[in-house]
Amino acid sequence: MPRRDYYEVLGVERGASEEEIKKAYRQLAMKHHPDRNPGNKEAEEKFKEVAEAYEVLHDADKRAQYDRFGHAAEAPFGGAQDFAGFDLADALRAFMRDFGGAGGMGGFGDVFEQGRGSGPRERRGNTLEIRLPLTLEEIATGVEKVVKIRHMRGCGTCKGSGAKPGTKKKTCPVCHGSGQVRMVQRSIFGQMINITTCDRCRGEGQVVESPCDTCHGEGRVREQSEISIKVPAGVSNGNYIPIAGMGDSGPRGGPSGDLIAHIEEMEHDLFLRDGDDLIVEVPISFSRATLGGKIEVPVLGGGRAMVDVPAGAAHGKFLRLRGKGLKSLKRSGHGDLLVRVVIPTPSKISDRARKVLQEFDQLAESKVPGPRRPSDDVAP
Repeated sequence: MPRRDYYEVLGVERGASEEEIKKAYRQLAMKHHPDRNPGNKEAEEKFKEVAEAYEVLHDADKRAQYDRFGHAAEAPFGGAQDFAGFDLADALRAFMRDFGGAGGMGGFGDVFEQGRGSGPRERRGNTLEIRLPLTLEEIATGVEKVVKIRHMRGCGTCKGSGAKPGTKKKTCPVCHGSGQVRMVQRSIFGQMINITTCDRCRGEGQVVESPCDTCHGEGRVREQSEISIKVPAGVSNGNYIPIAGMGDSGPRGGPSGDLIAHIEEMEHDLFLRDGDDLIVEVPISFSRATLGGKIEVPVLGGGRAMVDVPAGAAHGKFLRLRGKGLKSLKRSGHGDLLVRVVIPTPSKISDRARKVLQEFDQLAESKVPGPRRPSDDVAP
């Protein structure tokens, strides 16, 4: 089941201040706290959900990353950091960290008195990010790119366990396989049991006493892989594509992170992109601009097309060729090709051309309007 938007979970706007986020979290956490809802699994899940949302949104760096990527597994082009895996022990610890002081629990009795926790956990591998340069031609048609990456993958010698072949991992002697250590503390507010991740096994519940000679107990080694990435037509800078499970493998058999490919659009020599439209400048002669007529213009991909220039076309006029732009990523159809006609002034002319222009200059049609106030957008 997809996770809800963190702002929706806390009931705050995206532009909410840190204080508004903290206030919303405290109210919801107090409402759904397990000590106020004993045996209520639904309340427990909501308590974990609001704690997870708060852990991301109250941290400026995590919030900025979440605002950019959202939930990695749910976005159409993926995301960067995976904020999943928030268990009840994490949620309770977060609550006590920020609200466990005087009056924080509102007079609750024994906090964590049932020794809550989710047990040992697998450590997830890192999510990796790469840049994927694309030409405008590749963006126009879509492309499959093969890239090489270096990432941590499961060790072939120990099959990812981290233990030397012929040996096995053993139950952690400190946490006895739970992955957590509980410490009882007493205060004027009652008894508190602080649940922390076991330092000996780092929360895994098992330890490697005879490490593998290849990976030295890590259960993974660094390798270079070739990965094929399918890019749909119409992508642009700011889009990103997730490849699930192709980040670093987790230590000792833990789940792999994802690979995030960020689209990087390369500048084209001829065409300028404006959304799904393409823009190209085509010089025409003064006589063609005056008389009008058809001209040939380039099309992305190497083709040519004809476009009508109306008589009396001014320098900078745009002509539109429908459907000759880029395929749209978000809707059906293509953008347009916008042809901007420019009228260059020759720096050198022949005697015959000079005579023709001098004759034209004597005609009424050559007269131009008088001075006028320029528009605001032409200021230097």
